[in-house]
Amino acid sequence: MSADSGNDRQLEHYVSEAPFDPRSVEALSPEQERYYMASQWQLMWWKFIRHRLALISGGFLLLMYGSILISEFLAPYNLHTRNINAIFAPPQSVHFFHEGEFKGPFVYGTHYKLNLTNLRREYTENTSKIYKINFFCRGDEYDFWGVTKGNLHLFCVEEGGTLFLLGTDRLGRDILSRIMYGARISLTIGLIGIAMSFVLGMVIGGIAGYYGGIIDLVVQRMIEILQSFPQIPLWMALSAVLPVTWSPLLIYFGITVILAMLDWTGLARAVRSKLLALREEDYCLAAQLMGAKPKRIIGRHLMPGFMSHLIASATLSIPTMILGETALSFLGLGLRPPITSWGVLLNEAQNISVVALYPWLILPVVPVVLVILAFSFLGDGLRDAADPYK
Repeated sequence: MSADSGNDRQLEHYVSEAPFDPRSVEALSPEQERYYMASQWQLMWWKFIRHRLALISGGFLLLMYGSILISEFLAPYNLHTRNINAIFAPPQSVHFFHEGEFKGPFVYGTHYKLNLTNLRREYTENTSKIYKINFFCRGDEYDFWGVTKGNLHLFCVEEGGTLFLLGTDRLGRDILSRIMYGARISLTIGLIGIAMSFVLGMVIGGIAGYYGGIIDLVVQRMIEILQSFPQIPLWMALSAVLPVTWSPLLIYFGITVILAMLDWTGLARAVRSKLLALREEDYCLAAQLMGAKPKRIIGRHLMPGFMSHLIASATLSIPTMILGETALSFLGLGLRPPITSWGVLLNEAQNISVVALYPWLILPVVPVVLVILAFSFLGDGLRDAADPYK
């Protein structure tokens, strides 16, 4: 065959010239199309709701933080109400039936006598006296958020009766009411503290990770020095510096600042390590060539790339704040009366002989444990959802 005949030969055409029919192409299922068209935040949400324990923990924390908005309404008694006839009273049981007849929720009356052998108050139920539990009733007066006065409560007992579901303390104050009021301080101190440490961690870690060099070296040595100190003794030393003449509000913010100043180091290191990797990406170089300033590059281009990881880290840091406040108040170096927090309540349970006689005084530790576990489970769920492609 000649060369000319080879050049004149036409190559075979493999492209179909028939009109395109979309129905002939295998289409994606609605579920696949929904997945491929979803945004990053939608994928994170779908993965998060599959983590049942994290979802339940998130709902529990929403209820807890929602309750602090109406603590005065939820608590059956005022924070400072004392009942001198019910000092160290044990938890009362709620009953529904009396002698086989349904009476609705009610409590029996109580009678106490002083045991001269061990000097312990002994309370017994007086089944001849029945006090019904009412809902949305009028009871102790309170100052709602210190702004308006009110006396409406979610539930309370008939006049003449007492309703101490978790017992009372040495002054006859209701433990349940004080736990509800204390939640407002213990839960908000974690949020305010983590907000401050979050800003410090992002700013200091962002500067160290973006610039590197001597700045990164100085920041890392400073973080190592702070992390080398034992945490509890350092908290105690800084808390002892707070003047005793300060008002309870100043003490509250002082404790918050102390906790925030010592908790930002872990977050700063996470930010620094991420920025060291992301600053070498092409889009970061493109932003530099276009004249963007470092502040804009860090805040607009680099931070959003791992913000989900920062949120998960911050969620896991909140329990540290709550435990820090609880520990300091328990040791008598944190918040002080008249401010009431879970740590302040546990401070009254330091005496082991008192706890042996009146074990319900350690009940404020229960919400502390539940909230810490809920934040841990929520943080695990957020950490998994932060990378929805795994």
